[in-house]
Amino acid sequence: MTQFDRITFNSNIMGGRACIRGMRMTVSLILNLISNGMTHAEIIKEHPYLEEEDIRQSLQYAAWLADETVQALEMPAP
Repeated sequence: MTQFDRITFNSNIMGGRACIRGMRMTVSLILNLISNGMTHAEIIKEHPYLEEEDIRQSLQYAAWLADETVQALEMPAP
């Protein structure tokens, strides 16, 4: 996870959820803003302490979390 140098975890900040650079801005909030149609520029305008790289790493982190291995389950014989 070394490529996520802007994603931080601290049990004293937002309950230990994934945040941006130790701030009270969670990765999930950024993802929600994007999924609701906000552009990167709109997000940065609304939250000027964020940088483009913060948004990019949030998306990369979400993709990394979603990259799961699917295991085929054996079905019992009828």
